[in-house]
Amino acid sequence: MNRSLPFDCQTCGACCAHSADWPRFSTEPEERLDALPPAFVSSDLSGMRCEDDRCSALSGVVGERTSCLVYALRPDVCRACMPGDPECITARRARGLPI
Repeated sequence: MNRSLPFDCQTCGACCAHSADWPRFSTEPEERLDALPPAFVSSDLSGMRCEDDRCSALSGVVGERTSCLVYALRPDVCRACMPGDPECITARRARGLPI
């Protein structure tokens, strides 16, 4: 593993396009969940709406340039994922991005 490579979320986005099961709500207060635009919330209200494995709030091209359309309101699971952590590495590997 080459830890000398920088992990820049805005040129990656792999964690937001890795699994439809991942962006689940767990510890968010109700008021923060209520602030999320309904178009980005799954129909069963358990997490972020995904198209295939990609979060609907992810904008851009994975591995090139991405951003989160609800960054300030993103779920706790998204806040917990940090550049270079095990979840990041797993998502990058799955997308064939350098680690």
